[in-house]
Amino acid sequence: MTRKTAADFVPEVLQLFDRYVHGLLSRRGFLQSAAKYTVGAAGAEAVLAALSPNFANAQQVPGNDPRIQTRYVEIASPQGYGTVRGYLAQPAAAQGKLPVVLVVHENRGLNPHIKDIARRLALDNFIAFAPDALHPLGGYPGDEDKARELFGKLDQAKTRADFLAAAAWLKTLPQGNARVGAVGFCYGGGVVNFLAAQLPDLGAAVPFYGNQPPDEEAARIKAPLLIHYAGNDERINAGWPRYEAALKKAQVRYQAFIYPGTQHGFNNDTTPRYDPAAAPLAWQRTVDFFNQQLRA
Repeated sequence: MTRKTAADFVPEVLQLFDRYVHGLLSRRGFLQSAAKYTVGAAGAEAVLAALSPNFANAQQVPGNDPRIQTRYVEIASPQGYGTVRGYLAQPAAAQGKLPVVLVVHENRGLNPHIKDIARRLALDNFIAFAPDALHPLGGYPGDEDKARELFGKLDQAKTRADFLAAAAWLKTLPQGNARVGAVGFCYGGGVVNFLAAQLPDLGAAVPFYGNQPPDEEAARIKAPLLIHYAGNDERINAGWPRYEAALKKAQVRYQAFIYPGTQHGFNNDTTPRYDPAAAPLAWQRTVDFFNQQLRA
């Protein structure tokens, strides 16, 4: 079966799907609206299924890959929900102390795609830790719709404190080199921007199509930034001019790339919004940036 791409869907349906996955439109609302561009309700259901993640087909690094070691870790977070649980991936035959990367998921918690991202970083000779913000509510439920529903019930102040606790813990890892970077996608991109503003010792920050922080927070950023945006993402891109002006004013070191013709979520290879040209380029830039900024 030929893999579908964003080009197989009319732009209006892609915009509706973006609103749906970010909680701005209900499943029923998506189906009713998408039916205008498909062959009725059945066509809308088929479109939703086609746009939804297929984790098995997109996996790049199996969980049992002998080149890496993975395990779940729980750490204390007294200012957050009390405990952070996450997925730790590292090379099986590491030589010396390694840089560490905090991986921040989208608004569905620690799903199989994000764990695969952590394993990819381990193969590139990093220690990667991917917390599950949904742990206080039972963890990622295995269903994207249920995950989105649970996500709306989180106290975001506590959740952000959990990510701060995770970053602090990673800095103390005995096998790490005390240099910590962060990468995040969509919701996670916004969290990475937040972490950069809160942590003056963050070694590097890579937000993929994330919400931008307020100007006063942007002015506190000390970490070098590598920022990725999709070309067709009006909702997120509307905040970029203001953010860029704040970064320039504060003399923050940053690089920003906008990938023409791509959709929000273009790095996520579990859905048709994945862009086979832009995603590998953005990811290689990310790995190169971490290598440059986090290795001694």
